[in-house]
Amino acid sequence: MAVKKLNSMRLLEQHNIPYEVIEFPDTIHDALELAEAVGVPPHMVYKTLVVDTGDSKKPLLALIAAHRRLDLKKLAAAAGFKKLTMAPHASAEQWTGLKTGGISPLALVAKNWKVFIDQPATQLQQIMLSAGQRGVNLRVPIQSLLQVLKPTIAEISDDGDEQ
Repeated sequence: MAVKKLNSMRLLEQHNIPYEVIEFPDTIHDALELAEAVGVPPHMVYKTLVVDTGDSKKPLLALIAAHRRLDLKKLAAAAGFKKLTMAPHASAEQWTGLKTGGISPLALVAKNWKVFIDQPATQLQQIMLSAGQRGVNLRVPIQSLLQVLKPTIAEISDDGDEQ
């Protein structure tokens, strides 16, 4: 089934950025499961996390690799906050207008969200991230993605208990 063109794809096309559409079952909402399902290493699949700053008008987006865990203290330091918490799914969906498992920074560029991306992403040629709809990811060159998103690049994750 062909995916209809999403705003994230239109944005990339406006900037002449090549991308590859990766489709997968929309029942997969976990980045590690996605990496396994489409046969790519977890360090190439980036999940978009919505972070609560305590001000519902100013939540943040954090992009980290599938196998990493967000370190809220590191993110708070990078973002200039004393304390941050993960947004509950309902809040994340309300604030972004997107369903969890399909939240994409590319779909939110026009809304001027503050985006943070984990530093290891800059060592890659390309990453996969949500297209803004469950079941659709985009493989995008990282340097081009950085130019469009204009994120803050910082060490914001750790290995946690995951591999």
